[in-house]
Amino acid sequence: MCIRDSAPPVCDVPLVGVSISGPNNGYTNTIYTFMASPAPSDATPPIAYTWSPEPDSGKGTASAAYMWYTTGSKTLYVTASNCGGGTNTATGIHTITIQGTPSSTLVQPSDLTYLGAFRLPGGDSPPQTFAYGGNAMTFNPDGDSGNGSLFIMGHDRQAWGGLPDGGQVAEVKIPTPVNSTTLDALNTAEFIQNFADVAAGYFTNLEELPRTGMAYLNHPATGPKIHLSWGQHHKPDTPSPSYAWFSPDLSTPDLQGLWFIGEQDWYSLNGYTFEIPTAWADVHTEGCYLGTGRQMDGGWGGMGPSLFAYRPWQIDGSPAISGTHLVETTLLLYEDTQDNGDVVQGANSLVGHQHPDEWEGGAWLTTPSGKSAVLFVGNKGTGAKYWYGYRNPAGAEYPCVNTQAASEFTACRLADGSPCPAADMVECEGHTSAKGWWCAEFTPRFILYDPDDLAQVAAGTMEPWVPQPYAHLDVGEYIFDNAAGVDLEMLGESIQRRYLFGGATYDRAAGRLYVLELFADEAKPVVHVWLVQ
Repeated sequence: MCIRDSAPPVCDVPLVGVSISGPNNGYTNTIYTFMASPAPSDATPPIAYTWSPEPDSGKGTASAAYMWYTTGSKTLYVTASNCGGGTNTATGIHTITIQGTPSSTLVQPSDLTYLGAFRLPGGDSPPQTFAYGGNAMTFNPDGDSGNGSLFIMGHDRQAWGGLPDGGQVAEVKIPTPVNSTTLDALNTAEFIQNFADVAAGYFTNLEELPRTGMAYLNHPATGPKIHLSWGQHHKPDTPSPSYAWFSPDLSTPDLQGLWFIGEQDWYSLNGYTFEIPTAWADVHTEGCYLGTGRQMDGGWGGMGPSLFAYRPWQIDGSPAISGTHLVETTLLLYEDTQDNGDVVQGANSLVGHQHPDEWEGGAWLTTPSGKSAVLFVGNKGTGAKYWYGYRNPAGAEYPCVNTQAASEFTACRLADGSPCPAADMVECEGHTSAKGWWCAEFTPRFILYDPDDLAQVAAGTMEPWVPQPYAHLDVGEYIFDNAAGVDLEMLGESIQRRYLFGGATYDRAAGRLYVLELFADEAKPVVHVWLVQ
């Protein structure tokens, strides 16, 4: 009797990816269901599913149910395969933030209502344009005859004489936001004060990819001032002070400074600056009414957003002496990959941190009803893999690692922080994107921190890497996403879009959160508006 070798399984449509859909926020002791969706959707059956951790129900199927008894960020993984597995295997990831009984004192995602967006005025000729700008923004409650206004930074400076008078600031009125996906349907702001080079002659050694923040503060000791942070992507060769203030009268900005923030690392500073509520600061930070920090890609300066409270004036309200290392209070600071040898797994980081994460704006929210939260605006890496290198023209799910980087550090990681398989540690052919940190998918996201946690950090009863967001809000449905296709090699596109958000600011009296989406109106940003109740 002859025995015929079994033929390999027919695989007309191999599986190349899998994603998980389900809630992003939830509560303890509640059942939540998650669905795994294969890519392509018509992948040849049967498809095997393995969930991790093991679900309460649905093991081995495309639908899994979970219930948690503790609070915090919970990460799910599903591995799917068809046609015998092998190369036809993919892993999806999903994170849900579980909290206890909803607190009446914390701003919840459901308390934010999207109102719409508006466009910015002016032409496109640098330096006096918002095109290629939007690095910083602050709300002025005294502007526009008490109606409130926005100060926004325009086209960035460019190094080596490219645009030495960039980074100018203008003040605009706030029109009624319109909830529309069509740019032409949006209202356009009007200038109150045209562009002014408020930092002329300053920060001249900090022009290589500037990182800036602004915060309007009318304190009795100083009167109205706009507090400015001005750094750049990489640390300068010589330590440089990067904080200042200037007058809201842009015809005579009278910039004062420059100051350091204690002895903090360069990569933890200059990304955003915002007001800290007076009552909270008087109790917890000895009257330091300004918050500042940064998240740099690669985990330099900390694997998550940082936050330091500071005050740059003396008792009589005069500015601190130029060159002063201001006393700061640390409120949030995660482990730094510069210090720990690029250890990600098990590090004291933001839960779910990926090296391409972008946290570019912040605001301290309060409401008349007594709710509060510290909010950071960002573009969160949520893909199954992230890497240093390029976009892969074969698809978002495929890494394309820079060869030199791969010889120097772990240049590709899975979502859980472990190294990618050796087959991923190669530089692909035909890449055209800019070199940098990329991931299989970015998600536009707000994260919310409990001010009570930061109070414990300030008091020294909690380490600065312990606080984690108690909730988050994904906002991708409102994004215009560079419809004009500006500079796709640098920015990326679709789920691999980088450099999405600029500055953010908050109108405390009206409960309005303003967020800049970069390159939304060709090269200009648009301003998105949420109501916080």
